[in-house]
Amino acid sequence: MLRFAVRRMAGVFVTLWLAATLTFVALRLAPGDAITLQLTLSGATDSQIAARRAALGLDAPLAEQYLGMWQGILRGDLGVSLVNGRPVAVIIGEQLGATLALAVGALCVGVVLGVGLGAGAALGQPVVRQVCEGVIVLLLATPIYWLGTLAIYLFAVWLGWLPSVSSGNELRALLLPCGVLGISLSGSLGQVTAASLREVQQATFVQTARAKGLPARLIVWRHMLRANSSVLISLIGLQGGFLIGGAVITEALFTRRGIGQLVLAAVNGRDYPVVQGVVLLSAAAYALLSVAADILAAWNDARLREG
Repeated sequence: MLRFAVRRMAGVFVTLWLAATLTFVALRLAPGDAITLQLTLSGATDSQIAARRAALGLDAPLAEQYLGMWQGILRGDLGVSLVNGRPVAVIIGEQLGATLALAVGALCVGVVLGVGLGAGAALGQPVVRQVCEGVIVLLLATPIYWLGTLAIYLFAVWLGWLPSVSSGNELRALLLPCGVLGISLSGSLGQVTAASLREVQQATFVQTARAKGLPARLIVWRHMLRANSSVLISLIGLQGGFLIGGAVITEALFTRRGIGQLVLAAVNGRDYPVVQGVVLLSAAAYALLSVAADILAAWNDARLREG
């Protein structure tokens, strides 16, 4: 088990290195930077712009900038924003809570709805099975921006039950964005759950449980889902990591502050340190949650530790 965990943690460091390196290269290939954009708009001369860029090390050789970036990361210093001069870690910390609230709420909605749809699609009566399968396919094919727009029109504009703008972490403000993001997530979870349950329907331990006269609901929840829990744990871990860094569309739809809105503004403003900090955070969250889920799944299923 220890060797399995060490191997997976080694993959985390590779992921972080690749994420930081690719972001560094991509940002330097893009024309302009935050300092040039700001000073050009303010009417500064070329010499003033050059002096300011030199003071921030933006005119240093790329190898030197790359080395400096990693020296800062290893010290826990993500640098300062080129736009306002504030520490990147502080800026990200101010937005992280809103994104975490959205991600956790959406994951709860997605898991409950996804597992329910998957169980219905695999084990329900013919009508229930067809309805659940149709809903899963529909969710997989529906873009999140379309689903969000429809939800805003239905619940905020037409019925007036919920606010269309989510500006805080109160329950009422979170219901609509968490619901939209969670429903969008539930399609993939439902598909995996249905496939897993179909696979074990005729397994010996399931037939034995039925022969003992155990209730169908108990067989499903205690035996069938438990046998496939490793697959679901791994998928939930991957989706959880994605939600922390990938809720950009949902935050934009509901005009909600968070990591997604922050990185969009930083990219548009060529604020290199902020973009690098957000990408590194997102990659770390994705990799660490994936590893945690894999370790938990391996602890639950010895066959995974041997692979």
